[in-house]
Amino acid sequence: MEDYRIENIRNICLAGHGGSGKTSLAEAILFTTGEIDRLGEVGAGNTTSDYRKEEIDHKISMNLTPLHCEWIDHTIHFIDTPGYSDFTSEVRCAARVSDSIAIIIRAIEGIEIETEHAWEYAEEYGLPRMLVVNLLDKEHADFFDVLNRLQERFGQHAVPFQIPIGTSESFSGVVDLVSMKAIIYDRGGDGKGQIQDIPNDLADQAEEYREKLIEAAAESDDDLLELYFEEGALTDEQLIRGLMIGVKNGTVFPVLSTSASLNIGTSGILDTMVQFMPSPADRPATVCTRPDSDEEITLDHAPSAPLSALVFKIVSEAHIGELTYFRVYSGEIKAGADVFNASKHNNERFGQIYKTLGHDRREFDTIRAGEIGAAVKLKDTHTGDTLCVRQDPVVLSWVTFAEQVANVAVIPKSKEDEEKISMGLSRLHEEDPSFIFNYDGDIKQLILAGAGEMHLDLIVERLKDRFGVDVEMIQPRIPYREAIKGRAEAQGRFKRQSGGRGQFGDTWLKIEPKPRGEGYEFVNGIVGGVVPGRFIPAVDKGIQEALHEGVVAGYPIVDIQATLYDGSYHTVDSSEMAFKVAASMGFKKAFMNAKPILLEPIYEVEVVVPDEYMGDVMGDLSSRRGRILGMDPKGSNQVVRAEVPLAELHKYSTTLRSFTQGRGSHTRKFVRYDEMPKEEERKVIAEAKEIQEGE
Repeated sequence: MEDYRIENIRNICLAGHGGSGKTSLAEAILFTTGEIDRLGEVGAGNTTSDYRKEEIDHKISMNLTPLHCEWIDHTIHFIDTPGYSDFTSEVRCAARVSDSIAIIIRAIEGIEIETEHAWEYAEEYGLPRMLVVNLLDKEHADFFDVLNRLQERFGQHAVPFQIPIGTSESFSGVVDLVSMKAIIYDRGGDGKGQIQDIPNDLADQAEEYREKLIEAAAESDDDLLELYFEEGALTDEQLIRGLMIGVKNGTVFPVLSTSASLNIGTSGILDTMVQFMPSPADRPATVCTRPDSDEEITLDHAPSAPLSALVFKIVSEAHIGELTYFRVYSGEIKAGADVFNASKHNNERFGQIYKTLGHDRREFDTIRAGEIGAAVKLKDTHTGDTLCVRQDPVVLSWVTFAEQVANVAVIPKSKEDEEKISMGLSRLHEEDPSFIFNYDGDIKQLILAGAGEMHLDLIVERLKDRFGVDVEMIQPRIPYREAIKGRAEAQGRFKRQSGGRGQFGDTWLKIEPKPRGEGYEFVNGIVGGVVPGRFIPAVDKGIQEALHEGVVAGYPIVDIQATLYDGSYHTVDSSEMAFKVAASMGFKKAFMNAKPILLEPIYEVEVVVPDEYMGDVMGDLSSRRGRILGMDPKGSNQVVRAEVPLAELHKYSTTLRSFTQGRGSHTRKFVRYDEMPKEEERKVIAEAKEIQEGE
């Protein structure tokens, strides 16, 4: 669109549950607007947005994909997003840089877990939203049943702008309640439809829902409401104005009808996007801060203002390297321009800049305020960074990702892989900050943590494909802890003669438990100088080394008080080293006599599932030694809260997805360490001894 006007730009996130048809709708939109010349299919692996190898192989979206099209003198930037909880961070990133959100809903299943999540992200970012009921051509599809469920969950603000013509196999178009015209589509056609009069058998129903639409428009504005009370009706112009106000203010959520795979209803969706969804200029002013400061700055959404742009995704593309996606909030970015990265405090030189359609890139001279673009080969700019001008630096807020709910230990398969793995994981983390990795010294394993097992499988797949690093994934060891329940005393005496100066240290220690979480405390109870003061720190150090190594099963010891209350020394042979060894020996003896126990990490788990899976979820959690804390309704779903040992949660995301048909999700957070059951403790100790013997 050569005639740039920010009022004619739309930035829309396509979100919803897996299988709801977001990618198919994106494909229908691109085909209807003439951006592509054939309709691709997810199952065939030939859609515009699911173009990466991993998405073609798995036949699901795993990444956000920015797309764009032209419709009635408007530029629509829309971002296709994944629908599985493992990739929910992609939806968050897309929502952060969008001005509205289109939530796609399956016509049979209705509201699902990721429907709820998409709604939550819209609430979090204050985004106007539209609800698109898809798959209306399927058997048992029922638009009005879904509408009732939407209104029960989201209130009467969910208002039909259309009602379908026909059901299931007879679904052929929509009645547009704004224009009060029917739009009839050819199945698999160009998506534009033919405008006709409303069929007689739908006239009364259309009038009924038109009246509800008028009421929603009137309630959006006090002046219109007064007119409505006085006149009993609104003109078409007043109706449109009221709906625009309602959508912008979040008091009206348009509900639309479609079959994306058959390209039915697409033009109506596009018309609603350009007529009712907000432009960047309609959105509240963007508030940001100065770098390293709490000083707030309000941005003017105009190309003439100083530059501010947010990087929301980095991807590695074959043959070109890193592709950086960004949204410009104010000012503009020109090809060849120098910009300032306020997050990293460094300059970046832009080369060519693009708008993208999957793997296709279209070169542009300028990306202006309100637009989404892409650049290649930025040297030190990553996801979440703010680009601006050095003379007027600002930092835009970024996404806070959810806690990771799945982890695996990875073992490089060769020495060469071992040398390359850190570099590869670091590069992948720059692209996808929602996964983390670290070497856990307690369990001596390299751990990957992410949003689910599928997410982690994808990271490992990318590690091999892009960096040639092959790893084995195994269950992480559990970071158990050792503690005591009783009190004990013991002597630690170290004496060695080797022909010259010997080594001598003698300690008497008393140990006792401390309340859970209070850690280690050393008490110097020596009186009369039986152990000289210069050796006391060595005793403390010897105990701390024993704490780190563990006694029963090699796990760190916690919540213990150790008191040095007696001992002896030799004026020549005693040394710090001797007292350190003696203290370690004495501590280990005392520990074994103080009723040692193993502690295991306990996590609080929240599982969100539809009602029909409640029994399965609770039974499964109980079988994992879980303790049910309670249940709470969440829209059409239930939230089950439980405390579960970490040892029982390996691959829980996959199990939950399996027995809830992909409709369950969970979060978890560490709460405390608890004493293990004796039977489980014996197993862990036996395994630890096997490992020690193997080493």
